[in-house]
Amino acid sequence: MRLEDIIRNTGVIEILGDSSLEIRDITSDSRQAREGSLFIAVRGYASDGHDYIASAVKGGAVAVICEDIPSEVEGVTFVRVENSRHAVAMAATNFYGNPSSKLTLAGITGTNGKTTTVTLLYRLFTALGYHCGLLSTIANYVGSRRSETNNTTSDPITINRLLAEMVEEGCEYCFMEVSSIGAEQERIGGLRFKAGIFSNLTHDHLDYHKTFAEYLRCKKLFFDALPEDAFAIINLDDRNGAVMVQNTRAKVVSYAVRAMADHSARIVEESMEGMLLRLDGKEVWTRLIGVHNCYNVLAIYTTAICLGAREDEVLVALSTLSSAPGRLENIPGPNGITVVIDYAHTPDALENVLKTLRDICPGKPLVCLFGCGGDRDRTKRPEMAEIAEKYATRVVVTSDNPRTEDPNSIIAEIQTGFSAKGLRKVISVADRREAIKTAILTAEPGSTILLAGKGHEDYQVIGHEKIAFNEKEIVTQTFNLLA
Repeated sequence: MRLEDIIRNTGVIEILGDSSLEIRDITSDSRQAREGSLFIAVRGYASDGHDYIASAVKGGAVAVICEDIPSEVEGVTFVRVENSRHAVAMAATNFYGNPSSKLTLAGITGTNGKTTTVTLLYRLFTALGYHCGLLSTIANYVGSRRSETNNTTSDPITINRLLAEMVEEGCEYCFMEVSSIGAEQERIGGLRFKAGIFSNLTHDHLDYHKTFAEYLRCKKLFFDALPEDAFAIINLDDRNGAVMVQNTRAKVVSYAVRAMADHSARIVEESMEGMLLRLDGKEVWTRLIGVHNCYNVLAIYTTAICLGAREDEVLVALSTLSSAPGRLENIPGPNGITVVIDYAHTPDALENVLKTLRDICPGKPLVCLFGCGGDRDRTKRPEMAEIAEKYATRVVVTSDNPRTEDPNSIIAEIQTGFSAKGLRKVISVADRREAIKTAILTAEPGSTILLAGKGHEDYQVIGHEKIAFNEKEIVTQTFNLLA
């Protein structure tokens, strides 16, 4: 494709060189530049792509999009733009042929429930007979072909490349997670969504956004950009739901458990095997459990109806779906002990899971094992301690992904959230593997043990390294010691 076609709507200020060049591929990573590449220098959170322009040109880049043209680099075409984050999104959209306009794209944003909702939407529409794609925290899918992912919302080049592959393979729908950081950094710029879903807004990512108001503003950017023919689907029980759609052009559709809404549901019965819901007056059984999953099911159902699926077919398909990996996965063991693995890593998510387990297993011992990620929002650490103390009979404080922080320092900050009385039921084991073993081997018969924070992750980040770490394997090995 010619450079002049790629740079349409990128906010060009000036062009130095030949704009009719043929471009073989585009990249914002200088290490991936090759002969015929267009390199886009993006100012990132941790590094500035402008520092790597010379490296990209050395690797074969024949054109560069940037905000500031370097004086020491010659022999390539420079396109100066006002905002390179906006430019990379639009360039990717153009280069890959605007793939989001060729299928039905639905995105979800919110603090909790994003992964479960998009995963179940992908499974639901696949069960309804459609060819689908998925862009999520856990993995990306083009039809049934899986690829790994590193971010909740990938960079614009990766997103458009995957969407183009979906179009090529005949996918009719794609469901994706939209993070606040992804919206703020314009990773979803140029994408045409048919539906935007809001789940909830609670405490998270304040290490990046600094204030809750800024966190909310970045979430709202997604709905502000929805086109008139799209649906803005909101959880009306969350007070921020109405805020999200104050300036949207899309058609607003609501769901709720407590408030009056377009679609509603309530839990009729619940056990560890699933729950019976009354959804818009009709009963449906689901393998998911907990009020938070009642909201997730409602979001899925509402989205499916908005996107034209038949209500009766949706209700039947909902009863066959299981949750996303690492979301309330339970592993039964000896002595009536059950281990539950969940990704809960925010105060609200931890409370949702603990309350669900407490309601389902009243009177039984409930052990909560959790930690908090290093180099991330520190203010939620004591909050999570307060919640664990409120619901659990025993608490094991350990590591999550400590990254470059001292695990013992993280644990010390968590412990400030326990009361003097609460500390009596708390033990601290910095090594997460040993903490899991300790929680299981010292558990009373009939206990439920929640391992919170890691969920689907099969690694730990210690320092700058990803180390293999599979909680299911550790649980199974420890259960064998009890057998």
